[in-house]
Amino acid sequence: MITRIITGIVGMGLAVYVINFGSWLFSLTVLALAMLAWHEFARAFGKAEQNLSYLLGMAAIVFMVGCAWQGNSDETLAVLTVTTLLVLAEAVFFHRSFSIEQACVSMAGIFYVSLPFSHLILLRFAGADFVLSSPLGNMPQGCALIWLAFLGTWASDTFAFFTGSFCGRHKLCPDISPNKTVEGFVGGMIGTVLVTAAAGSLFGFFWPHMIVLGILLASAATLGDLVESTIKRHTGIKDSGSIIPGHGGVLDRFDSIMFTVPLVYYYVQIFNIIG
Repeated sequence: MITRIITGIVGMGLAVYVINFGSWLFSLTVLALAMLAWHEFARAFGKAEQNLSYLLGMAAIVFMVGCAWQGNSDETLAVLTVTTLLVLAEAVFFHRSFSIEQACVSMAGIFYVSLPFSHLILLRFAGADFVLSSPLGNMPQGCALIWLAFLGTWASDTFAFFTGSFCGRHKLCPDISPNKTVEGFVGGMIGTVLVTAAAGSLFGFFWPHMIVLGILLASAATLGDLVESTIKRHTGIKDSGSIIPGHGGVLDRFDSIMFTVPLVYYYVQIFNIIG
């Protein structure tokens, strides 16, 4: 527990610096995290005797994150298309050692990792020319949106954990995650709404949007956690990795973020919240 707390404090300090600094440091950090996440995904399925298209997937993730950094949507589609065709072609040319099932799992993993992490960059640099004035100081709008997504996600996990621990009775999804409860999910949603509304008010966002976003964030965060739990249950692993002391791997820490960040990005796009 002590290791987990110390790692959490250090991680928070690094997150503050990297997110607020933005620019190339943020993008390179996201790229490193995405590459580690793909490594963990491929290794997990390797333990289940399903060797994936590792190098091609790594290359695709590098190009995907690079396209997001440059804001090139056409190039992003091109990378996804070429990667899909190459992975399927690999199942043809190396069919004795690389099955069509492995090709499909490889593509699912590449999409699962590359798209959410690319949206981290898209959200951070959304409305880059618009600066928000808040009690916390001036900051680019994209920076505020990243913090909104992160704080909402962390609130969901924290409030769900404590609510479920103290008054959880009804299992939410016992076949996938036996410890999750309906009461924990409700507590997580209430906590997320409160934190999102408070953070949104500091950044000057319209509070009804923050309430709706809080509800959606709690739902997306829970779903993201359950998706990774499904992967771990299928591959027979306990943690995706051990690179973060006391917290497991990158996928263990970012499973919820991978669902909530795209949600925030498209929510603010659809409702024209940006700048």
